Amino acid sequence: MIRAFVAIPLPEAVRSALAVQQFLLPLPRKVEPETFHLTLCFLGEVPDAVLEAAHEGFAAIVAPSFPLEIAGLGMFGGERPRVVWAGVRAGQPLERLQAKVERAARVAGAEPDSRKFTPHITLGRFAPPPPEDRMRLERAVAAGAGFHAGGFEVNQFVLYRSDPGGKGPRHQELARYPLGPGCT
Repeated sequence: MIRAFVAIPLPEAVRSALAVQQFLLPLPRKVEPETFHLTLCFLGEVPDAVLEAAHEGFAAIVAPSFPLEIAGLGMFGGERPRVVWAGVRAGQPLERLQAKVERAARVAGAEPDSRKFTPHITLGRFAPPPPEDRMRLERAVAAGAGFHAGGFEVNQFVLYRSDPGGKGPRHQELARYPLGPGCT
């Protein structure tokens, strides 16, 4: 069994801007900046045969490259926040790519999360903080509403293996899949 996910890797300049913003936030637990990515589909724990079938499905995906912009901050968890994230603006090309990736994963026998796709870059993941820490975090996230890490052209997506680690999971690239101009 291999724990795996499919994501869009981020350019160094974007990861650096996200790391600076992350440093400015009073996050109880931060994601390691070298692991920043935009998850398209979390496969979970899958047998080797399912992962191989998924890889073949991902390799068959034909989609155009597209621009993506990282801007804004937010939190998941409502009154009990558990995640702070940076926002993603990309529109229909990103949604179409994510749908193709998820469909290929399901056809291969994986059972990806059925929640609605909400594109984001996770900056911190933690247990809900006490009320005073939560308020400080909410103020910092609100103050960063105008955050902008820049944009870039998405020209590939990647299949990663995820192994647990002391400071968070370690990610190992298993395969890259190119996107091309003018593809549909």
